[in-house]
Amino acid sequence: MMSLRYLQMDVFAERPGDGNPLGAVLDGGRFDPARMQAFAAWTNLSETIFLLPPTAPGADYRVRIFTPRSELPFAGHPSVGAAWAALDAGLVPADRTTLVQECAAGLLPVRVERIGDACRSHASHTHASHTHACRTHVRAPRARRVGGADLAPALAAAAVSGMRVGGPEPALWDNGPRWWLASLADAAAVRSLAPDLAAIAALCTATGAVGLAVHAPEARDGHHLVVRAFCPADGIPEDPVTGSAQAAIAAQLAAIDRLPGRDGRYVGSQGRELGRDGRVCVEVDADGEVWVGGATQPVIRGSVAW
Repeated sequence: MMSLRYLQMDVFAERPGDGNPLGAVLDGGRFDPARMQAFAAWTNLSETIFLLPPTAPGADYRVRIFTPRSELPFAGHPSVGAAWAALDAGLVPADRTTLVQECAAGLLPVRVERIGDACRSHASHTHASHTHACRTHVRAPRARRVGGADLAPALAAAAVSGMRVGGPEPALWDNGPRWWLASLADAAAVRSLAPDLAAIAALCTATGAVGLAVHAPEARDGHHLVVRAFCPADGIPEDPVTGSAQAAIAAQLAAIDRLPGRDGRYVGSQGRELGRDGRVCVEVDADGEVWVGGATQPVIRGSVAW
């Protein structure tokens, strides 16, 4: 039986208990893919990651991302959390301000934003209170629009039935995972939504999507957009905070010149309806690339016997 280093974090969280939980096996090279999938099913978190040595030139580390049911090429909070965990575990030098993350979707640049004191490695400090005062930001794979409701007209209509849709029509976007995106009339329509999860699951299964994300502008409490994401086909009725969906939404809004905030930067609020008030820092840079980032809070440090 192997004993492996394990870290559990809350990502996109300004304090423990907010954001989206993420499990991380820091010695991922000692797991084969079948064991990775079995362990991710056991944690029953929306995603569990495995950190490994890089295989691509220029990469600083490699990450594999698993839901309880399948492997993903890219996901937002696992990628942001992986960068934080690599720094925290001493897998990369703690003073780095840029990194390159290798995942199934390719090589993704990472920025490390210092908050107050320098971002320091837990491996070289005794107390967890000395760990990262930083946020990590990952450039998401470029999103593309796959199609609209014409892909599955009856299923798409059923999935958004009862929603007060506004803005661009519901559409399927791909930035590694595929997301159905629906712009609702206002923030109240998002926050009060009780969707038909069975209909969403049917649409996602038919079109190879991981979920349906809804959004609307909401300029208050330090954020500019409110988002919710539903992934019932993957056994997750509602995901607390979803970086890949937020990145796809940013690409959609940039394409129609409707980005909130200023200069391509804004904060997305997600998870409040689940008691996990998450904050996603989103940026669309001058080249049209989308970055997602935020704070990460370590919650559990220990070892796994598996």
